[in-house]
Amino acid sequence: MNSYAQKRGFLATLWDYLTTVDHKKIAILYLVAGGFFFVLGGIEALLIRVQLAVPNNDFMSADMFNQVMTMHGTTMIFLAAMPLLFALMNAVLPLQIGARDVAFPFINALGFWLFLFGGIFLNLSWFLGGAPDAGWTSYASLSLASEGKRIDFYTLGLQISGFGTLMAGINFIVTIINMRTTGMTYMRMPMFTWTTFVACSLILFAFPPLTISIFFLIFDRLFGAQFFNVDMGGNTIIWEHLFWIFGHPEVYILVLPAFGIFSEVISTFSRKRLFGYASMVFATVLIGFLGFMVWAHHMFTTGLGPIANAIFAVATMAIAVPTGIKIFNWLLTMWGGSIKLTTPMLYAVAFIPSFVIGGVTGIMNAASVADYQYHDTYFVVGHFHYVILGGVVFAVLAGLHFYWPKMFGTMLNETLGKITFWLFLIGFHLTFFVQHFLGLMGMPRRTFTFLEGQGLETGNYISSIGSVLMAVASVILVINIIITSVKNKKVGNDPWGDGRTLEWSISSPPPYYNFKQLPLVRSIDAYWHEKMEGRKEMPPAEPLGDIHMPNPSFIPFMISFGLFIAAFGAMYRPDYSWGLPVLIGGLVITFGSMLVRSLKDDLGTYIKKEELDDDKGVKA
Repeated sequence: MNSYAQKRGFLATLWDYLTTVDHKKIAILYLVAGGFFFVLGGIEALLIRVQLAVPNNDFMSADMFNQVMTMHGTTMIFLAAMPLLFALMNAVLPLQIGARDVAFPFINALGFWLFLFGGIFLNLSWFLGGAPDAGWTSYASLSLASEGKRIDFYTLGLQISGFGTLMAGINFIVTIINMRTTGMTYMRMPMFTWTTFVACSLILFAFPPLTISIFFLIFDRLFGAQFFNVDMGGNTIIWEHLFWIFGHPEVYILVLPAFGIFSEVISTFSRKRLFGYASMVFATVLIGFLGFMVWAHHMFTTGLGPIANAIFAVATMAIAVPTGIKIFNWLLTMWGGSIKLTTPMLYAVAFIPSFVIGGVTGIMNAASVADYQYHDTYFVVGHFHYVILGGVVFAVLAGLHFYWPKMFGTMLNETLGKITFWLFLIGFHLTFFVQHFLGLMGMPRRTFTFLEGQGLETGNYISSIGSVLMAVASVILVINIIITSVKNKKVGNDPWGDGRTLEWSISSPPPYYNFKQLPLVRSIDAYWHEKMEGRKEMPPAEPLGDIHMPNPSFIPFMISFGLFIAAFGAMYRPDYSWGLPVLIGGLVITFGSMLVRSLKDDLGTYIKKEELDDDKGVKA
């Protein structure tokens, strides 16, 4: 192939992904972007651990440490964990419920581009005067006192990205309610679908308070409002309430889909139906409900009083009950099963004790009186990372290995996968287990150095060594992905051999239209049921016919790009004469693109039944 043809092929592929509304390609976009931000956040974490490896270190200044620490937390929560879970949701969920796409493909694409441009805007702060420096929670007293444009990058970037997250959540809710195939009742849905449904319902109610609080902070900083300025009659504690009304459900927005991934992995590689399916469903819903009743346990030391502290302490302890139900159900699923210790299963097995440690230390924090000792120490840092890394990141890595063949039609190398697992697991526990003890010894979080002779040297050194092991594991994972992509050895529809749900009934990767004929679901674990009955195909729920699919569109990219430009104009408007024209120009691009969309008669296209590939139907 000559260079011109290669260039043309690259441009065609680039245009394809810039305009796609196909949930499978959007999953790949989320995976690439989320992976990039995960690496970026990981580098920031390494810088933190290098700074804290030895006492009195001058590797970074206090100001630079605040920026790195703030961007690490913000990037990992908003730009890495969420998008990587959205990648798996997009790749798998429509297939699990027997749908040809999500309910609103255009909105799906728009949600991704909003997230990406918001993340890019936030990280451009490194090159334009400094990154946000008030912590990932950006408490109002600190964020109002921050000089320059640092916090403005935080507020505007997260606002744009948050719009995309809210759109994605609503989209998945509608998809699950309206687009389940025939026979796919609520109590036959796979657990990953259930946990996605509850997590997206949390997004629907949790993100508006965050949106409102960020708007208030934008108005305070850019337009001279005084919502959080105590000197002018504002209330700085209101920021904490609004942020944590979002912030604690956000933990379950991340953890619940992780629970769903582990449920699929454990059931598949134990070769058993998930134990206590109904109790798992109700525990998931209860976690979602209780998740909104515990936010003030982040605020025990702000002076809310003993009554409020007691109420939120009891609610926090109560949420351990449905989580405990899930732990026992996973253990009982494995009990007596024919277990295959594949790479995804290793992550699932390691997740259970790791997450239990995070849960136990969470209950310790829930005791409001004891929390006065733990609060703002490295004990909380250790607890939080045992929940997020031991839960969410383990789940993302398990899901990546588990669903990689379904997304790309190739299998990641199992040997390299297991090396990655062991290095990451050992590094994870080395890094964060010791931090609990550092906190109990009095080391405050968000501190850029510590003195000799305080007994903190050994713990910090061990923690820094562990972070290096996790970095090495991540590099090996990247090498695994590259090798697998270069070899490009194709696999069949059910490469693990034990697939139980509908996504394993179609080719890997799936065709554009997913299902030639929508399948008929007759039980939980529908594909496993048909295999046990000796059938090689899922029974169809409809006659073979033409398939309607949406058209690609460049408009989601342009709407998001317009908001990206407008954010720069809004931020620099008070200081530069060009700020207002840029703001107006960006809004013109955004609303002009919306107008074009509203006027465009885009009814999609039909794939004729004669054009359907006979090798890519609903088959075993």
